[in-house]
Amino acid sequence: MEMTTVRQILSVKGEDVITGDRSMTLGQAVARLAGNRIGALIFVDDERRVIGILSERDIVASLALHGARVLEELATAHMTRKVSTCTRDDIVEDLMDTMTAGRFRHLPVVEEGKLVGMVSIGDVVKHRVADIEHQASEIRNYLFTT
Repeated sequence: MEMTTVRQILSVKGEDVITGDRSMTLGQAVARLAGNRIGALIFVDDERRVIGILSERDIVASLALHGARVLEELATAHMTRKVSTCTRDDIVEDLMDTMTAGRFRHLPVVEEGKLVGMVSIGDVVKHRVADIEHQASEIRNYLFTT
């Protein structure tokens, strides 16, 4: 059976990505996350190359370390700069391994050096469960039709 790829996830989910503006404060980034009900913002340069990611975990760590005053600082000062990425051709099982090993929940999708989408652990789990349910259905059909 063919495994689900990032391309298939994006075909259902869409390729739009909520990004951060490099001039925004951490407080503005928090508002954008909350307003869009998402857990991470990707920051890109003018050519859409990923320069960092700001996750809820980054924000909590900065608040714990520096207090509420960090909300007035530039968000880019608090983002993770070493960002793991994937491509449209990566398969869901590999993404699960990458996310589990790296202990993060969001992977920007990059092709030819440019941001083309985003997948979350929720997207990955949803599609992996669908794969497993499909396999179980095929097994049931095989067992009860032979």
